[in-house]
Amino acid sequence: MRGGRPSASAGKSPSFKLLLLVVLSVAGLVLLLRSAVASSGGAAGPPSQRATGPSSYKRVLDLDRARASCGAADPTKHVVFLTGTGGFVGFHTARELRRQGHGVLGLDNFNDYYSTKLKRDRQHILEKEGVYTVEGDIADGDFVAEVLRACPFTHVLHLAAQAGVRYAAKNPLAYVHSNLLGFVTLLEAVKAMDEMLPVVYASSSSVYGLNDKVPFSEQDRVDRPASLYAATKKSNEMIAHTYYNIYGMSLTGLRFFTVYGPYGRPDMAYFFFTQRILSGEEIQVFKGPNGEQVQRDFTYIDDIVDGVIGALETSPKSTKEEAEYRVFNLGNTNPEPVTALVQNLEDILGKKGNTRVVPMPATGDVLATHANVSAAYEAFGYQPKTDLRTGLKKFVDWYAEYYGVSLPK
Repeated sequence: MRGGRPSASAGKSPSFKLLLLVVLSVAGLVLLLRSAVASSGGAAGPPSQRATGPSSYKRVLDLDRARASCGAADPTKHVVFLTGTGGFVGFHTARELRRQGHGVLGLDNFNDYYSTKLKRDRQHILEKEGVYTVEGDIADGDFVAEVLRACPFTHVLHLAAQAGVRYAAKNPLAYVHSNLLGFVTLLEAVKAMDEMLPVVYASSSSVYGLNDKVPFSEQDRVDRPASLYAATKKSNEMIAHTYYNIYGMSLTGLRFFTVYGPYGRPDMAYFFFTQRILSGEEIQVFKGPNGEQVQRDFTYIDDIVDGVIGALETSPKSTKEEAEYRVFNLGNTNPEPVTALVQNLEDILGKKGNTRVVPMPATGDVLATHANVSAAYEAFGYQPKTDLRTGLKKFVDWYAEYYGVSLPK
């Protein structure tokens, strides 16, 4: 949805008020959790298995390196504070912004949700290309404020989050910490600046939850989340609207649809299916309660990066007069069954997988996703270009090089 402030009736429906009450209640819970963690010094165990607090992560900020990283090619370029540069989308977006001559300063806590080696390898590549990643936690308000003072930023691009639908069933407090407390902490730091910046942030296609009307449109109701992860992302959108409405902060949410590609996340199906086809391990493909095939709108990383930068370039200023509250789908618009994903990988790898079809577990996954991207096309010309076969071939080529795997010619 693009342009202007919502109508007087928007945001005042009973369902909106109920959701807002839920968000405020969760925010209160977050503050209590943070207080409890701070007073106890944090529980024992690795970050992935406990409620984390800002003190759980390092604070590493080299001001000289930060200011060098913020250097733009010329005064017409942006200076972007980009959270989540150790992550998949953040890494690729930082590279492209830097290639275009923009200044970029990253932030990441390098948690152990998945391979920290992969995250550190992304960090080292960015450093070679002139992008420095500050090490710290997005929920550490004092530190985030300090980082925002390091450079003359023009934009905030918030891509850091606790990702994964199914993992939320195992470690829900990680999602509360990063996706709720972290988001509000960042917006509070931006609000406190002498001049508020426009903020672009990652939402998710998961917000569509149990909707069965396809393709998914930004105009659809999204108050039936199927997972805690989805609920936190919907909460982000509602919190964003609050900061837009009260403070005139310009906020753009991007609903990503099943992003894949080189340097991707090992917890995603395309990644671990590749591993299991090569190793001969069993692949489980989910089916719906009535035998339906699970479908996803697989979107290649380069197309997503184009959309992210398009949203950034068109972000209005954060003033009461110019600010906008926007939400856009970024998908491929061509959903494919997961069985097609497996077949393409088998063809590219030259090896048949050991596939078993099983009922979908009750961990928050949905049967199908399908993006309507007409709003993003209208706003900044978003047009996905990469088909599934082409994108998977690029991923497999990277995978083989990164892990030293020999593939058939």
